[in-house]
Amino acid sequence: MSGLRLFNTDGGVTEVTPYLAEAEADVQHLVEAHMETLLGVRFLVSEYGTGPVHGGRIDSLGLDENGSPVIVEYKRSTDAGVIHQGLFYLAWLVDHRREFEYLVRDRLGAAAAARVRWSGPRLICIAGDFTRYDVHAVREHRRSIDLVRYRLFGDDLLGLETVASVSGGAPVAGRAAAGSHGASLAGLANTVDEMLLGLGDGVNRVQRKQYRAYQRLRNFACVCPPQRSKLLVYLKADPKRVDLVPGFTRDVRGLGHHGTGDLEVQLRTPRDVERAQELFRASYAAA
Repeated sequence: MSGLRLFNTDGGVTEVTPYLAEAEADVQHLVEAHMETLLGVRFLVSEYGTGPVHGGRIDSLGLDENGSPVIVEYKRSTDAGVIHQGLFYLAWLVDHRREFEYLVRDRLGAAAAARVRWSGPRLICIAGDFTRYDVHAVREHRRSIDLVRYRLFGDDLLGLETVASVSGGAPVAGRAAAGSHGASLAGLANTVDEMLLGLGDGVNRVQRKQYRAYQRLRNFACVCPPQRSKLLVYLKADPKRVDLVPGFTRDVRGLGHHGTGDLEVQLRTPRDVERAQELFRASYAAA
């Protein structure tokens, strides 16, 4: 992986040499078995046939935490065709929405099927490496595409690195609520938006009806529309590792709310946004 070196410090310092899987299927089986943890995607089915007309098989189908359909394609090493192959399947998927929704209902239930969102179906390509032409092609495309490089280390370590990530949704402008206080909350929302997007090159913003998600493969922050007196942000930071402050941070594990994340952050003033910066960074690092 680019620039990353891993060392074993047990009894000295020994570098752990990265290597590729012996077969593409090894990567696929590993990711499918832990897809929600690794990618933030609920696994649906493997090797899904696209019928006699298209004559293909989608490596993995899933549903991400924002309700977007996801196709995952794997390659053991570098393969110039993986993006084109994935886009071919993505076009097929968009043309067969009802079939996908039936699959979601059968595997995850009617409630999950009702929340499927077709505004930004995603393609995730996982491979041993990508060329600069792959990266350029993805950044010029209007679809939501993630290029993820993998490496295996030792007997039980897997490394994933996002090489390029592009969201197919258009940029979303902040909307001010009525009145001066509403305008100030909209200003806070814009500041938070810039701050979250600025945490790294691979951050994508996904607009949903009830919240705006920020993700690097998985969601790490969800921002709800401004309320009367505060802006609510939900983070993937572990509430057990945070000194909770009444009126500022709250553990919402087990409590229903829009978006994803177990730590609620309540923002009312620019000072609150400054206080939340470290929490934003911790959630980004954990995603």
